[in-house]
Amino acid sequence: MKVEIRQADTEDIAAVLALYAQPSMDNGEVLALEEAKALFAQFAKYPNYRLFVALADGLVVGSYALLVMHNLGHLGTPSAIAEDVVVAQEVQGQGIGRQMMEHAAAQAREAGCYKLALSSNKKRVDAHRFYASLGFVPHGVSFVMEL
Repeated sequence: MKVEIRQADTEDIAAVLALYAQPSMDNGEVLALEEAKALFAQFAKYPNYRLFVALADGLVVGSYALLVMHNLGHLGTPSAIAEDVVVAQEVQGQGIGRQMMEHAAAQAREAGCYKLALSSNKKRVDAHRFYASLGFVPHGVSFVMEL
């Protein structure tokens, strides 16, 4: 399935929240629309933090956030992190996630990043196979502290 991928705007937030509400993502526990729109407005304060949406026939069917950050290490070369990668359940397996991650990689390359990283819950084995099929490899060890 061919999709259009573009930077999200405020009008896309309700559709993105619906994607997050899927059982495979946040299982119905999402922000209220106005709260989400207020947080989305905060993205503009980050120099390189953007939300993207994938559209098929004018409908939002996928989304991801991309943060490009500068580093003092790695000789100042920036790195990128993809976050909140999600595709509508009814169209999974049709290449949308692949197109979104190719888009993310292109954005990261264009920004001069030395790597594109993402994390995935340990139990999401199918997602891990998908990311591996795109060329992502396990790297290091992630630690999380619940606050």
